[in-house]
Amino acid sequence: MSQLPIHAVIPDLLAGVEHSPQLILKAAPGAGKSTYFPLALLKSGLVDGKIIMLEPRRLAARNIARYLSEQLGEQVGKTIGYRVRGETKVSHDTRLEVVTEGIMTRMIQSDPELDGIGALIFDEFHERSIHADTALALSLEVQSVLREDLKIIVMSATLDQAALQQLLPLAAYVESDGRGYPIEVRYHSLSMNDPLVPAMAKQIRSLINNEQGSLLAFLPGAASIMSLAEQLSDLPNDVDVCPIYGQMNFSDQQKAISAPPPGKRKVVLATNIAETSLTIEGIRIVVDSGLERVARFDLKTGITRLEQVRIAQSSSEQRAGRAGRLEAGICMRLYSESQFYQQPKVSIPEILQSDLAPLVLELAQWGVKNANELQWLDLPPIPAINQAQSLLISLGLIDKHNQLTSMGKEAHRLGVEPRIAAMLLKVENKNSVLLNSALALAALLEEPEKQILDLQYSLHRWQQGNHPKSKQMTQRAVALANKLDCVFSLNEVKSHLLPLVACLAFPDRIAQKRGQAYGQFLLANGHGAFIDELQPLAAIDYVVALDLMRSQSPSNQVSQSSRIFCALALDITDLESQFGSLFLTTEQVDWDEKAGRLVAEERCCLGELVIRRRALPEPDKQKMTQALLNYVERKGLSVLNWSDDSLQWLERVRCAIDWLDDEEWPAMDEASLLCELRDWLEPYLIGITSVKALQKINLIEALNARLGWPLNQQLDEWLPVDHVLPTGTHKKIRYQRGKEPVLSVRMQEVFGEQTSPVIAKGRQAIVMELLSPAQRPLQVTRDLAGFWAGAYKEVQKEMKGRYPKHVWPDDPANHIATTKTKRQLNS
Repeated sequence: MSQLPIHAVIPDLLAGVEHSPQLILKAAPGAGKSTYFPLALLKSGLVDGKIIMLEPRRLAARNIARYLSEQLGEQVGKTIGYRVRGETKVSHDTRLEVVTEGIMTRMIQSDPELDGIGALIFDEFHERSIHADTALALSLEVQSVLREDLKIIVMSATLDQAALQQLLPLAAYVESDGRGYPIEVRYHSLSMNDPLVPAMAKQIRSLINNEQGSLLAFLPGAASIMSLAEQLSDLPNDVDVCPIYGQMNFSDQQKAISAPPPGKRKVVLATNIAETSLTIEGIRIVVDSGLERVARFDLKTGITRLEQVRIAQSSSEQRAGRAGRLEAGICMRLYSESQFYQQPKVSIPEILQSDLAPLVLELAQWGVKNANELQWLDLPPIPAINQAQSLLISLGLIDKHNQLTSMGKEAHRLGVEPRIAAMLLKVENKNSVLLNSALALAALLEEPEKQILDLQYSLHRWQQGNHPKSKQMTQRAVALANKLDCVFSLNEVKSHLLPLVACLAFPDRIAQKRGQAYGQFLLANGHGAFIDELQPLAAIDYVVALDLMRSQSPSNQVSQSSRIFCALALDITDLESQFGSLFLTTEQVDWDEKAGRLVAEERCCLGELVIRRRALPEPDKQKMTQALLNYVERKGLSVLNWSDDSLQWLERVRCAIDWLDDEEWPAMDEASLLCELRDWLEPYLIGITSVKALQKINLIEALNARLGWPLNQQLDEWLPVDHVLPTGTHKKIRYQRGKEPVLSVRMQEVFGEQTSPVIAKGRQAIVMELLSPAQRPLQVTRDLAGFWAGAYKEVQKEMKGRYPKHVWPDDPANHIATTKTKRQLNS
């Protein structure tokens, strides 16, 4: 380890830790920042207390802990230990813990003073996981308010040094070069018609046949990895093909990252899990697809959308760097050099594109009402915060003041996703069969099986002992049961109860089959979803969707919906019987366009889904008014009687709102008018009994009333309908929002006007469109005085010849305005 590049800057690093409360270390992959430096810090004695090191990935956390323990000649769990979800290896002797999956955040939340902890290390911070961002924000407040002696160390391969130093103003900064041999970068751009997997297979075969050493290929996801592995089955016998991605079991992951046996080479097929956190032995060749799959949360649908995107330049460099760890290497990029420079420099942080419900729950537990009360490298987006707060309120975990409810406090203590926590707590006091079924569902959702749509099948395999992760799921369910002071029994789990308890976690994802179409569903949140029509669940009337992704391609109607990857068949009658509070029964009155009459019915709804309808007797006049309002809301304002006068009046008001923003105008945009129909339109629906009769409504009168006194009087004063010309003629002013007011007038009628007229309390000059005697445009100006003194001379010269019967004075600013010809003036 003493040969690692980081060795050269260890004195600077230890000095930084000794003399500064914060430290920033920038070191390229392979420098030894995750291995040599933590051990050197441990041995230095500079940290009084335990060291906690955050790793963004579970596989990396386990392997780093194992590697460091080997350097000390110890077993994992002695001096060096780790904590990942569902697995802990620490002891009373542990002085350095490698943690992940939000565990550091929970440590801080459970003990804000971090008793017994002397330093927090944030490794691979450039990956910008939401857990790392959250833990850093909390730890900075702890350091500022409670623990001045706490050391905070941020380590990264690539980082925005200026932004990070602004966030950590007390930090010492140390940079280490990576240990790198020369890397030959080759570019091989794929055409639009070249499928990725066959193209990669071709390149890999060529490189294996013509070059020495093992090969690492980066692909966007598990599906493409498995497809490529099949296509490479014809490689020579001395080449092992080893996939590696996040959902694989640990032993297979270890096989991929360990050195190949003597006389063997390997081809490792990896996602971006292998970019920085892991050292894969023996790699000399890298093949980079330049792609990754990124989960982006859609605020409109509340659903995560999986997108395949081009990686950032920083990721490209990190991938290439894997080829030069041991000797001179080769990186084959399956894109052009110009494409490389078009890529963003760094990746978008998770915090800017994720579901923020878990974060908002953490902030509420911390006692923060607004995210901006903490220090962030990137402030969480306000729309995403608002959406998360709405979800948590609907689940009963926070109140309208963004404070934790009693159930919210319990949910945070459970340490699971907010939806799952709400489900467990809502059945906690029910019968043990329901609770056990909810515990089983929580474990199943944390360890989903690939390509399994119906989760009841996974449960059956678990109960039969055939599920590949039976042991882990049982351990997880038992651990959750312990937190709820109950005992988990897999035998008590009932398959038919899984969808019922799932609805408590995902009420917005209860889905109703659309008509007779196989696999087409409407979600309770109003959005569409689909299941492959060949799947048995495609024919079910109701399902609850547990995992779904918004499709990226807009090429057809199906792709506009979300694809359901995991679901449960739902008996809606059982759900209503067991959890009736999810349903709402209301009376609805609406206009039936086909029948041309009013329809009144009682509806039993679950979110946007209508479960049952029952016709009601003919409604009274008040219900009729409500029905017409519903009709306008549904069809839009265009169904009302918009005459030219009413449209011009509305444009004039909207211009007034823009130009005189110091006045208290009511909102007059279309969205606001639709949203507040009942305030301004309902009083004018008295006596209106049909859609046809809506045409009788005087919209100017209704909207004038919305303006209210004195604005409806001052409007004509500030933005008059017309302008009085020197001739005494009234000319209409044209108003259009976003543009200046315009007055079209024959030039002779404004002779004698010294300057352009102004409106809106003198703030807005009227643009003068000056016309010829034949009403054709001659000049457009907002500076009439400047025109008379300048460009008018050219116009006069031309117009005298074209219109000799009309007056073209030499001093138009002081001439009498007229509508007459010369002869008419002289007669």
